[in-house]
Amino acid sequence: MIESLITSKTRIKLLLKFFFNSQNKGYLRSLEKEFGESSNSIRLELNRFESAGMLKSEHVGNRKYFQANTQHPLYNDINSILKKFIGIDKIIDRVTSQIGDLDAAYVTGDFAGGRDSQIIDLVLVGKNPDENYISNLITKAQTLINRRIRYLVLDAEEMHKIFNQKPALLIWKKDEK
Repeated sequence: MIESLITSKTRIKLLLKFFFNSQNKGYLRSLEKEFGESSNSIRLELNRFESAGMLKSEHVGNRKYFQANTQHPLYNDINSILKKFIGIDKIIDRVTSQIGDLDAAYVTGDFAGGRDSQIIDLVLVGKNPDENYISNLITKAQTLINRRIRYLVLDAEEMHKIFNQKPALLIWKKDEK
C-alpha cells in the first residue's frame, strides 16, 4: 500500500529504519550493508531527509550517524502512517482491549531495529493473561494485516532479563490510575 505512494524502495526502508523507532541510528556504510543497496541511492535519500529537517545527524569519529528528528512537525504523522502500514495499530487495539492483566506490549526483532519484515515479533508483559484468548486474537489480527505474528508472554522481570541488550520498542503501556 505505501509502495503506491512512495515509489523509492530506499526511501521506504529509511522511513521504517528511522521513523518507526526513533531510537534507531545508522551511518551510510551500515545502511548500505543492511539494505543491500548502493551507497549513492542511500546517500541521496539521507541528504534529502536531512535537508528537509526530518533527520538529524552527528559525527562520531569519521562516521556521520543519522537519526529521526522527533521535533519535526511531521514526525508523529509519519510514525502513525508506518504503524498503520505495518498493522501494529490493529494488533494492539485488538490484543490490549480484552486480554486481561496486561502491563505493556513491545515490538522486538526486525521492526524494533527498523527493518521491514513479514513477521512481527510481539512481547506481551503481564501476569497470567489468557493465552488461548491471545492466540485467537493474534490469528484474527494476522488475517487483517497479512503478516505473521510471533508473540511471547513474559512477566516484567523476564522481560528485563531477556531484552536488556536487544532492541525492544514499547508500543503500549497500561494507564497508571
